[in-house]
Amino acid sequence: MKNRVITISREFGSGGRTIGKTVAKDLGIPCYDSELIEKIAIESGFSQDYVRDAGENSKGKFLSLFSNRAYAPNNEDIIWQTQCKIITELAQKGPCIIVGRCADYVLRDKAIYQRR
Repeated sequence: MKNRVITISREFGSGGRTIGKTVAKDLGIPCYDSELIEKIAIESGFSQDYVRDAGENSKGKFLSLFSNRAYAPNNEDIIWQTQCKIITELAQKGPCIIVGRCADYVLRDKAIYQRR
């Protein structure tokens, strides 16, 4: 059976969280929003506040261009890799709605996700 995964991209104040929770309730499927931050924090070992701040709209992106990643990934890389892993696992697990966290981009090439 093919999982139906709905991703909702959003901006602050757009109502994406409310829409996601409402649709998930109507469809009887889980909705992942702030729960993603908790899961990423647990798996990466960073605090939830740090994950939230270093997330989708990180203000430190410009400075990270000057970091040397030849030796090891930086914290943003670790958070991104963990985020991608968790989003993919949730989408494979069963039907769900994923709000934000670049889920549409993460799942763009996966057989479980088809953009319409």
